[in-house]
Amino acid sequence: MSINILDTVKQYLTPDLITKASSMLGENETAVSKALSGVVPSVFSGLISKASSGGTSGANDILNMAKDSHSSGLLGNIGNIFSDGGLLNKGAGLLQGLFGDKLNGIISSIASFAGIKNSSASSLFSMAAPVATATVGKYAVENNLNAGGLSSFLASQKANVMNMLPAGLSGITSLLGLGKISDGISSVTSNARQSATSTANYVSDRVEEKTGGMKWLLWLLLLALAALAAWYFLFGGKSGCSNSKPATSDTTVMTTIPADTATTVTTTTSSREFMKVRLPNGSELDAYKGGIEDQLVNFLGTNWARLGADSLKKVWFDFDDLNFKTGSADITDESQRQLNNIIAILKAFPKAKIKIGGYTDKTGNEETNKKLSASRAEAVKTALTKAGLSGQVDGAEGYGSAFAKFAADAPESDRVKDRHVSVSVRE
Repeated sequence: MSINILDTVKQYLTPDLITKASSMLGENETAVSKALSGVVPSVFSGLISKASSGGTSGANDILNMAKDSHSSGLLGNIGNIFSDGGLLNKGAGLLQGLFGDKLNGIISSIASFAGIKNSSASSLFSMAAPVATATVGKYAVENNLNAGGLSSFLASQKANVMNMLPAGLSGITSLLGLGKISDGISSVTSNARQSATSTANYVSDRVEEKTGGMKWLLWLLLLALAALAAWYFLFGGKSGCSNSKPATSDTTVMTTIPADTATTVTTTTSSREFMKVRLPNGSELDAYKGGIEDQLVNFLGTNWARLGADSLKKVWFDFDDLNFKTGSADITDESQRQLNNIIAILKAFPKAKIKIGGYTDKTGNEETNKKLSASRAEAVKTALTKAGLSGQVDGAEGYGSAFAKFAADAPESDRVKDRHVSVSVRE
């Protein structure tokens, strides 16, 4: 009988551990459990993806990672994982190795799915990653697997990952190359058909019982059900498709609005949900749910300094409503709202400093791109400096297309994700 190693990992995530996690994170236990139902298969998605797509090097990396986690003795002392900051930091490092620039987009998806803070979802990932890799390492050692053998074993777990991952998170496997978005659409279509068929049969039985054969009423009801099923497929079933966008660079906020536009892109932002972001001084900001303000305030509300300078450099937050006039570093008037919000946040957290980074896509001349991205980062720095925050701005730098993920001839819908300005919190 083949092993389902995801079930083995779940056995280590005991109710007692979930209670500890809930207490530490300040989250509801039910929400923590819901988040972990997505975290565990997501971690394995990363393991499978890296082992299968990274060639011999990727498989060797996973084998060494797994054996190292196993040799740490974590599985025999898992109850102390939250009191050992080193383990959580190690977990964060493992995640970067598995997901790279996709990590924070995945974290954001889990947080939204479970209704918890992004920082809490990140901590749960940091807890689950070493547990998962240690379990894999234990299996590899006990079965004397080499890199190729482990890669084959992980590939055999793909179906288990797909089955365990909640439907609302199906986009994660697509993001990592393990499944297609069309698979999610097919699933929705199938569910709609099954639902319509089941309901139609039920209605048929009840009509026969109540009317003794009023066939005309039955056909009217079936016609209505058919229309409902068609509506569900076209409009109501889109949750089966991926809602998550790949994050650009090493970002915590996954939203990326094109920076190279003349005006704010209302087609993207108009459908997003506004919320109130509360600051420590009691004031509130109007911001998008899951946007840079939401994410940044949640992050600054944690003990972020414990991450250390090296780890902080890897955490970036994308502006999601900051735009520039085409081909220039002139910030549009519509962007002032978000700049004012960032100013208010920095004033509310005076111990925090930020570095500003500018990014472009791969089109055009790289030297020109780097200058443009630097000019845009400097424009944001200037706006913050004018607001009296020069002491909290730890530099601005343009990276051009150095971190762009899409080719110059990629569709605009892809290249737009590479154009943004971001901030990174510094001590």
